[in-house]
Parts: sequence; structure tokens; C-alpha cells
Amino acid sequence: MNPGADAVTPAAPRGLQRWLPRTLFGRLLLVLASGLLVAQLLSAAINVAERDRLLSSSFGMQPAQRIADVVRLLDDLGEAERQRVVAVFRVPPLVLSLHPAPLTAADAASAWHTQMFASRLRAALGDDRPVRVEAREGYAAAAPIAGSPGLRQGPMRGGGGGGGGGGMMMGHGPGAGAAIVRTEVQLRDGRWARFDTELPAAPQALPWRLALTLAVLLASVLALSYVAVRWVVRPLQQLTQAAQALGQDLKRPPLPEDGPREVQQAARAFNTMQQRLAAFIDERTRMLTALSHDLKTPLTRMRLRADLLDDEEQRLRFESDLKEMEAMVTQTLEFMRGLGGNEPRQPVDMMALLAALQADNQAMGRSVVVEGRTTRPCVGVASLLKRALGNLVDNAMLYGGRTTVRVEETPAALVLCVQDDGPGIPETELERVFEPFYRLEASRSRATGGTGLGLGIARNIARMHGGDLVLGNRPEGGLEARMTLPWHAS
Repeated sequence: MNPGADAVTPAAPRGLQRWLPRTLFGRLLLVLASGLLVAQLLSAAINVAERDRLLSSSFGMQPAQRIADVVRLLDDLGEAERQRVVAVFRVPPLVLSLHPAPLTAADAASAWHTQMFASRLRAALGDDRPVRVEAREGYAAAAPIAGSPGLRQGPMRGGGGGGGGGGMMMGHGPGAGAAIVRTEVQLRDGRWARFDTELPAAPQALPWRLALTLAVLLASVLALSYVAVRWVVRPLQQLTQAAQALGQDLKRPPLPEDGPREVQQAARAFNTMQQRLAAFIDERTRMLTALSHDLKTPLTRMRLRADLLDDEEQRLRFESDLKEMEAMVTQTLEFMRGLGGNEPRQPVDMMALLAALQADNQAMGRSVVVEGRTTRPCVGVASLLKRALGNLVDNAMLYGGRTTVRVEETPAALVLCVQDDGPGIPETELERVFEPFYRLEASRSRATGGTGLGLGIARNIARMHGGDLVLGNRPEGGLEARMTLPWHAS
């Protein structure tokens, strides 16, 4: 089993995907926040519209009822009492005056709010006496009209104002910009009671209490959504981390099977898969171990028989073939059993390991140069790291002769570059050479190459330590094997 699969580079997002968060957590939070914001805005619009309707209704009902009460009172009073009542109602916001004839045109109530006010007034009066309503707006105050204390002249709005009376406005501060309604109602004796009524303007701005309520609700739900989404996404993160660790250690502890039902089912399925993979690898390893053990017996007999050969040349050929068979069996077993990664991981002095590797090669007459150095230990299995570097040096020696190992440090990892002066590898073959038993040569002769497992074993070791191994051709010629090892193996 290959302990570390190639990392799949996610495709670059296109179109709308470029503006969306890259994580599931971010996308869920964005959807919830957007939906909540839209719902809050719609709710605020509906509330404001309903508030305006209710306020408009209440603003018109109270003045209409007051005018109806005054009209019924005037119907029952004599002239002297009427004058006393008129004197009382000569101050804003309801200014009363009596006239022999109306000043407002019969069709003045053309706007919807004046029509609504007229209908409410007729309902409050309870009869079909003539009623005329004219609407105006408050503008900049002008000089007061004689005989109309507290009123000021202003431009008319709506049905034109017959009789030359001119428009009137309340002279107090709050009246500026408010709606002024002139209402004329005929009394039982034929006279007309004229009422200049100021209707408060309905508020247009969003009330700060409503805005504050919506803001608090939005913040509260967003906070709860954050906690809920994080709670939902956390099992996925744990499952991702477990899947990544599984490629490096099949013996890792199983996932806890708790939480919601779906999370329990996913964790149970993952643990079952891990158990089956571990059982499959163990069974394959036992089979290969038994096969290797069984092969050693005939290989030993063949070696004894080769020693009995009188022809020295034939004996040497037999011994060479036997050594190649033993190497193939040993390396195949190491590759298939997963490199025996059960040894404890501990800090490894890479400079000491490279010095030992350099000394071993010098004893075999090889030239291995180490450039650069590191003072930080790298956590891992020393024997496996030495085997991986040994395979890379052997490969470089086989094809390039002289080998250079360059040591580089990054904040996250240690980088070991094994370089040779050979012919390099075609770009299309840089990944294929990691496949088991794949070699660039057509033959499998030990004189031209090994079994085709050395590079695959080296990459498996690097990935078992949480790193990777990649090949690349050098611009100046030759091949570079770049092995990256995190300082703390995952």
C-alpha cells in the first residue's frame, strides 16, 4: 500500500465560485447570514408599511370625531352660545369659524387622504348633511389673516378654494410641513361651520427602536448560526484529519462514534474501512513473509549447488542471479508491507545521518558531497530516513556518478535535494518512475538498474513522515530528487 496518496490540487474556482468562501463552514454561514438579512429587511419594510397605515388611520379618525362632536354641539346651541364655543375653538390645532356660505368647492376632496377624511367625518356625523373637505400643506409662514387668530395664509392644495378666503396655516412650530385640512359642514339652520385642522405628518424614517430591535435580533441569530454551523462542520473536519492520518498510519486510534446519528454512521463506516484496510495489509504482509521464507530455502540450495560448479565463470553468473533474486524478494517485501512503520518516532539528527551515509558510500569508493547544514532535529524514524536517502543516492550514483546532497531549511520543513550529473529523465516519465517495477530501461539487468522499487520506497517513506518526494530535471543537466520532511511528522 502506498502510505501517502498524491495530493489532488483543487481546480481554480470560476464564475460565481470565485466570490464564495472556499470552506463549507464559510458557505453555510454566508447562506444563513444572507437569508437572515433579507428576511430582516423584508420584515422591516412590512412593519414600517403597516405602521404608516395604522398611523395614517389614527391621525384622521380623531380629528373627524372631534369635528362631528362640535357640529352636534353647535346644532343644539343658540347664537350667543355658538359665539362662545367659536371663541373657545379659535386656537390650533382646531380653528373654528362660522360663515353663511362655504368657501371650499364642492369637489375639492380629490386626494385620497382627503376623501378618506371626508368619509370618516360623514360616518362620525351619522347623517347626509353637506360636507366639503380641502387639503393643503404647511409652507413658510405668512402674515396672519384678519379675523383668524393663530392662522397664517399659505398656498392652497387640491380643489382650488372658492370664495376668495385663501388658504390658512397654523402658526405654531410643529405645523410647518404638516397637512392642513379645511373642513366645512352645514349646520341645521343653514350656516356653515368651518374647521381648519392640522393633521400631524406621518413619520417616514425608520424608528430607532425598530432598527435597534432588528439589529439585536440579527446579531443574536448570526452568533447562534456561527455556533451551529461550527458544530455541524466540526465532525467533517475531524473526518478529514482522520483520513489524512490514515494514509500515514493504519494503526491510528479509531474515530469516536458519538454525536448526531449521521456523524455516528460516518465515523462507524470510517472505522470499519480502517479495520478492513489494516486486516488486508496484515494478511498480504503475512502472505509475502511466508512466500519470502519459502523462497529462501530453494535459493539457499541453489547457492550451495553453485558453489559446487567447476566452471568459475558459470559459478559467478549463478551467484549474481541469486543475489538479484534475493534483492528483489527483500525489496518487494519491504515495499508491500508498508516499510514497517511501527518504530517509534523521535528527533533525528539529519547531519549525523548524512555523515554516516557519506562515510558508507566513501567506503564503497563513491563520491557523495553534502552542502549546507541544519541545526534542528527532524522528527521521524531514523532507519527509514536513512533507507530513503540511501535509495536516492544509489539511484543518483547509478545514473550520474557524482552525487550532491544539498540541505535546505524552511520554517515548515527540512528539504533534502539529491542531485546527480546524469542525463536526467524525460518530463513525461518523472512520475511513472515511482511506480513499482517501472524502469526506463527495457531490461531488468542489475548492470543497468535495480528492481524499480527504490524510488517508490523513498517516496513512501517521505509521505509516511508527512512530506513528499518529487523529481525534476536541473537546468544545468542532471536529475534532482527533492525530499521534503516536516519538522514535526504528522
